[in-house]
Amino acid sequence: MKELLKINKLSKKYHTMKGEIEAVKDFSFAAGNSSFIAIVGPSGCGKSTILSILCGIEKKSGGKIYFGKKDITIGYMLQNDTLLPWLSVLDNALLGLKIQGNLTKETKKRTIELIKTYGLGDFIHCYPNELSGGMRQRVALIRTLAIDPDILLLDEAFSSLDYQTRLEVSNDVYQIIKKENKTTIMVTHDIGEAISMADTVIVLSKRPAQIKNVYNIELNEDELPSSKRTHKDFNRYYKMIWEDLDINV
Repeated sequence: MKELLKINKLSKKYHTMKGEIEAVKDFSFAAGNSSFIAIVGPSGCGKSTILSILCGIEKKSGGKIYFGKKDITIGYMLQNDTLLPWLSVLDNALLGLKIQGNLTKETKKRTIELIKTYGLGDFIHCYPNELSGGMRQRVALIRTLAIDPDILLLDEAFSSLDYQTRLEVSNDVYQIIKKENKTTIMVTHDIGEAISMADTVIVLSKRPAQIKNVYNIELNEDELPSSKRTHKDFNRYYKMIWEDLDINV
């Protein structure tokens, strides 16, 4: 599998009034095309910091990041959908393209197709307050996919949803990501979510975040995440990852 991303000994240190805080230490990993990686670890260990560095929001303190192509595009989907309440579904979905200066007839047409393909065609002119939580998350994902990212980053993207909606949206998002063949890196505190969605789960230690273990998840990728949770090996993976974490996450 061709590597789209390679991280070598990534580190991040913050300087505060009380001294230096090391958030990430010697983080090394590679991601191939269409791979789905989940990162789990204790709260505050530095999971989201890694994503922030990858998309350029924060600067690394050390290490190297290599991308497998020039002018790589990274899409970042946050915990909250951050839809603008005064914009319609369509205008919210087009927002990233407008900010990039890449809104054309072609990119608008593709975005409309995404909206229709993923079940929001009847709501294209509706506003966020008219949508369910799951529908809002789909709009947020479509907005991220509209810029046609090479790598998709999901930062606790479903944690604001109730449990039932979260399972439903996980199914939706998983199907969309697989259909669009996007390389995805997801940060989550939910072990079950990581196992059911990703093909690789990286377990981090307490801060400073270091890789404690890496699991290759061998469940049927053609099944939905909700179905994978009933697989006989699901509990085995869960137990091993839980024991690695050593605390509630």
